[in-house]
Amino acid sequence: MPKLKSNRGAAKRFRRTASGFKHRQANRNHILTKKASKRKRQLRGLEDVAHADVARVRQMLPGKAR
Repeated sequence: MPKLKSNRGAAKRFRRTASGFKHRQANRNHILTKKASKRKRQLRGLEDVAHADVARVRQMLPGKAR
């Protein structure tokens, strides 16, 4: 049986954790001058992938799914 290929776009966007996956938050790329410092600060770091989407991410990353 051939090796399963992972979705390369998904591999760059999601990180595996013990409980599921994490992703970077949106709205932190450009047009930052009009956004408040508090808003930009709260968009730092990684957020958990929603429970409803975990199965789809796991399907795109078969090598990383446990």
